[in-house]
Amino acid sequence: MAVSATLAAHQVVEERRRAGLPVLPMSFGQAGVPVHPLLAEALAAAAGRNAYGPVAGDPAVREAAAGWWTRRGVPTEPEQVVCGPGSKALLYATLLAAGGDVVLPRPSWVSYAQQAALTGHRAVHVPTRPGEGGVPDPDRLADAVRAADRPVRAVVLTLPDNPTGRLAQPETVRAVCAVARELDLTIVADEIYRDLAYGGEFLSPAEVAPERTVVTTGLSKNLALGGWRLGVARFPAGPLHDAVLSAASELWSCPSRPVEAAAALAFTEPPELVSYVDDARRVYERITTAVAGAFAGAGAAVAPPRAAFYCYPDLSPRLSGETGAAVAHRLLTEHGLAVLPGAEFGEPASSLSFRVATGQLTGDTDDQRREVLAAAEPLDAPWVAASLDRLAGVLGAVLR
Repeated sequence: MAVSATLAAHQVVEERRRAGLPVLPMSFGQAGVPVHPLLAEALAAAAGRNAYGPVAGDPAVREAAAGWWTRRGVPTEPEQVVCGPGSKALLYATLLAAGGDVVLPRPSWVSYAQQAALTGHRAVHVPTRPGEGGVPDPDRLADAVRAADRPVRAVVLTLPDNPTGRLAQPETVRAVCAVARELDLTIVADEIYRDLAYGGEFLSPAEVAPERTVVTTGLSKNLALGGWRLGVARFPAGPLHDAVLSAASELWSCPSRPVEAAAALAFTEPPELVSYVDDARRVYERITTAVAGAFAGAGAAVAPPRAAFYCYPDLSPRLSGETGAAVAHRLLTEHGLAVLPGAEFGEPASSLSFRVATGQLTGDTDDQRREVLAAAEPLDAPWVAASLDRLAGVLGAVLR
C-alpha cells in the first residue's frame, strides 16, 4: 500500500517548489486561511497540559462539540462524542469496529477504500446520482449490497463531498437512510466540510436515521487546522461507540491536550470564529467557482461547485486516448499544474475526471491570505488573478 495519493502529491509539489520549478498547486486539500489568533492564544496557554487525558477526549471538548451539533439540528449529548487525532483516525476506528465490507460512493475520498483495506475488508463502489456527489445512488446501493459475496456492514456518505465539491440532495440522503435501515447498515457520515457549503439544504443522515449513524467532523477544513489533528465523532448509543473507544485506547490513548483546549473554544463558536468561517467560505466559493469556470470555458464538463475548495472537471470532451494518470503527469511535468486523476478516487483508469483543489490559491504567505480574506473581491488579489490567468493558459494549451 502506497502513501495516500493526496499526501504524496503534496510532497511532489513541495519538492518542485524547493527545486525552483513552477507549480500551480491544485492537488492537495489544504484549507487556505491562517490560524485565527484566538485559537493560537488558546493553544499557547494550554502548552503545559502534558498529562494523559480521557480516551474519549476532554469533557470540555465533548460538551462543546455536542453543542455544535445540537445548534445544527442534531441533538447530541457529550457522552455520544469521541475525540481523536483528526477525523481520519476516527473514521478508521469506526470502519474497524463496523467489522465488514463498506459501500463507498464513486468517486470518493482516497482514504476510505485504503482504510477499509487496512481493516481487512473491501470497498464496494457505487456510483452517485448524476449531478450529485458523496452519496451512493440509493437504488444501486441496495442492489450492490444484495449482490455482494461477503457481508457489507457500512456505507460512507460525504456531505458535502470531496472530491466533487457537490452536495447530495436531501431526498437522496433520505433514500439511502431507508436502504440502510432495510439492510442493517451502519451509516458513516463524513461532514467535515459542512460549514463550508455555499448554500442549499443540508440534511445529515443523523437527522433521519440517528440510531445507526456515526458523524465525523473536525477543525482542519473550516478553521484550517489540519496540522493540529483534532477530530470528533458523534455516535449512537450502543456497542459501536464502545468498540471505537476500545480501539482508541490502543491506537492513540488520548487526543493532544493543548489542541483540545483550542478545540473546546472553537466548538463553542465565539462570534469572531463564526465570522472567520463565513469569510473563508465566501473566498472559497469565489475562487472555486472561477476555477470551475476556467475549465468549462476550455471545453471541460464540470458541475458548479457547491462547497469547500474542490471541483471535478471531466476533460473527456476535449481529450481521448490517454489515462487520467498520464494526463495528470503531463500537466505537472510540462505545465506545473498539479491535480489528481479520478482513478485515485475510485474511478476507472480511463477516466479523464480530475479533482482540482483550490485552497492553496489564496496565497503563499499568511499576510496574503489575510488580505484575500478581507478583500471585497478575492479574485482581485494579484496572486489569485495570476493563478487564474496561468490556469487558463495551461488549459488553453492542453485542451486546444
